[in-house]
Amino acid sequence: MLKPFSDPPRIGITMGDAAGIGPEIVLKALSDKDLRESARCFVIGDWSHLRSLASKIGVDYSLGPATVPHHDEDCDVAVFDLDNLSDKLEMGVDAAVTGKASAEYIECAVRCWREKRIDAICTAPISKKALSLAGYDFPGHTEFLAELSDTRDFRMSFFGGNLRVVLLSTHISLRKAIDLITKDSLVDLITFSNRELVKLLGREVSLAVAGLNPHASEGGMFGHEEQDEIIPAIEFSRSRLNINVSGPYSPDTIFLRASSGEFDGVISLYHDQATIAVKSLCFGSAVNVTLGLPFIRTSVDHGTAFDIAGKGIADASSMKAAIRLATDLAAGSREQARI
Repeated sequence: MLKPFSDPPRIGITMGDAAGIGPEIVLKALSDKDLRESARCFVIGDWSHLRSLASKIGVDYSLGPATVPHHDEDCDVAVFDLDNLSDKLEMGVDAAVTGKASAEYIECAVRCWREKRIDAICTAPISKKALSLAGYDFPGHTEFLAELSDTRDFRMSFFGGNLRVVLLSTHISLRKAIDLITKDSLVDLITFSNRELVKLLGREVSLAVAGLNPHASEGGMFGHEEQDEIIPAIEFSRSRLNINVSGPYSPDTIFLRASSGEFDGVISLYHDQATIAVKSLCFGSAVNVTLGLPFIRTSVDHGTAFDIAGKGIADASSMKAAIRLATDLAAGSREQARI
C-alpha cells in the first residue's frame, strides 16, 4: 500500500498583468484557507504591488517576500519578488511595462519547474496587446509556454466539472477554422486528446466529437463536412487506433451530455463552439488547461477585465478553481508516478 505524500503539491502562481484583475483574484483566491493548506503555493510577481493591493482589499492572511522561489513557512503565502514594476502604474491600460513584467513571471515559472521547485503552474490572465507592446510575439499564454518548454504538439482545453473540451482551433477567424476541419487534423486531435486525458485522469476515457453544422448536418441535409471529413476521422480512430470515440453529435446538446457525465471529453471544432458551452455551463468554475506541455498548467477562463481592474470587485471563483485543479492534477500525477 502506498504511503501518503509527506508534503502537498507545490504550485507556482503567476500574478498576470498588473493593470488587470490578475493580482486581485490571486490574492482573493488564496484567502481560502483550505486551498492554501491543500497545496504549497507561492506567487510569482511584484511584491510591492501585491502588498499594496492586499492592503486595499483587506487580505486577512500573511504575505511575505521570498528571495528564492519556494513556500515560506514563516508566512501563509510567499511572493517570489521579481521587482519589475514601476510605482506609476495605470490600471486598466495596456502598457509595455506590465506586458514585460507579466512575461517575466511566466518565464520564471517555467524555470522553477525546470529546477523542480514546483509541480504545476497556475496563471492569472495577461493582456495580449501589452505582451505585444513589450516585444513578445505570442498570441497568449499557450503559445508562450509551448515555446519556453520546446513543445510542438499542444492544445487548449477547458475543464469544468465533468465537462472537458479540447479545441481543434483557437484564435482564428471562423472561415479559417472551418477550413481546418479535415480527416487528418481530426485524427491527430482525437489521438492527442485520448493520450493526454488518459495521462491526466489515470484511466481509459470516452470521447465525443461535436458536429459542425446544425444537428450535425442531419445526414448531409445541412452541410457536407460531417460526411466528408468528420465521420471518416471518427471511424478511422475507432477501428484502426482502437480509441473509444463516437459522433459527430449535434453541437447544441453534446456539451450538456458530457457535463452530465456521459463522456469524458468533447472534441470541439472551433473556439466559440467550446467557450460558449463552457462559460454557459461552468462559468466561474471552468479552468483553462494546456494539454501537451511537459508540466501541468491551469488558468482562469476569462481575461484581464480592464474595465473593473483596481476596483476590488473581481470574482476569484475561476482562479480558485484553477489552483484547485492544478493541485488535484499534480497530486494525481505524483500518485501515478509511484505506482
